[in-house]
Amino acid sequence: MAALDLIKSLSIVTPSKIILLVIDGVGGLPRPGTGGTELETAKTLNLDRLAGTGMCGLSNPIGPGITPGSSPGHLGLFGYDPVAYNIGRGVLEAVGIDFPLEPGDVVARGNFCTIDEAGRITDRRAGRISTDKCVELSRLLNGMSIGNAKVLVEPAKDYRFIGVFRGTGLSAELADSDPQRTGVPPLAIAALAPAAEETARIANEFAKKAKEILAGHYPANMALLRGFSQRPDWPTVSEIYKLTPAAVASYPMYRGLARLVGMNTLSTGGTVAEEFETLAKNYKDYDFFFVHIKGADAAGEDGDFDRKVAVIEEIDRALPVLSGLQPDVLVVTGDHSTPAMLKAHSWHPVPVLLYSRWCRPDNLSKFSESACRTGGLGRISATDIMPLAMAHALKLNKFGA
Repeated sequence: MAALDLIKSLSIVTPSKIILLVIDGVGGLPRPGTGGTELETAKTLNLDRLAGTGMCGLSNPIGPGITPGSSPGHLGLFGYDPVAYNIGRGVLEAVGIDFPLEPGDVVARGNFCTIDEAGRITDRRAGRISTDKCVELSRLLNGMSIGNAKVLVEPAKDYRFIGVFRGTGLSAELADSDPQRTGVPPLAIAALAPAAEETARIANEFAKKAKEILAGHYPANMALLRGFSQRPDWPTVSEIYKLTPAAVASYPMYRGLARLVGMNTLSTGGTVAEEFETLAKNYKDYDFFFVHIKGADAAGEDGDFDRKVAVIEEIDRALPVLSGLQPDVLVVTGDHSTPAMLKAHSWHPVPVLLYSRWCRPDNLSKFSESACRTGGLGRISATDIMPLAMAHALKLNKFGA
């Protein structure tokens, strides 16, 4: 909190504009046989040009060796200590789809998944079923009464839904049922504190009933729950940085996270071109834009190296839309690495590019993990990115006499 208090005391309102472009899961690992990561394999003429006139480096989303989830990865980029401001994914999804949470609600993020006859998970995402199918299945699970709680189930996007446990005396101190891997059965939901014992019983009963209801709906024949949480009360981006912020994101979780830190979420389509077009149309109304691109992370989690390369190339082709607006600061980075070789988030540091007329150019020829390792930003914490962006936008006063 001390760091945010310091930045808050130094922040000033100016006409300058900042764009933070987050390529979710952008970092990767070398492909055997070629030796290049997804970012190094992609043809990125525009990103490379920007790297030559900006500053580059690598960031640790949380700390060396720590693999971040999406929420802490983004909170770090917004300048919040991801350990002190940790929150479960459930509330983020709920806020992201504008679900009307009530005081005391406990929310979990849900995945429809596939289990085999032995009850082992074979696909944590049920083949990435369509949103329409998710709507259909969510209706089957919605409205259960278990003990003193009612369970409300609402679809989010693709295979994702939210489970809202509404009642008296409920606690979010619960462990996930999602083991985050295949070949094993879903976990029993355990109470992490004595006050959560009854809530754990309710959640486990819901999971049992969901399994029975979904039994005939292969590949979505089971549900996993994770990220049990309740809505927090945090300082906003406007309060800390004196910014008028907007978020351009199509996935509910990231829209929810943006709202929790006080950003206005703009309506947008799901393609890179549509998101960039949304920003351009609203450029005059805000001085800070968070732009989230999901495709690289999804491809990495699927182990699809070539698709991740294609997403990066798609972003690069569209980048002139953003750079053509001539923002005072343009930051390109990711919330974490998602190497296709691992099919999962990883602990590897994330490439960072910061362009501003006030920066000291690195004159690099490539935006990549190996090139960024030699850049002028060096190895930094993700929480350093917002203060650097603010400084290069001339939005921070001098500290001290």
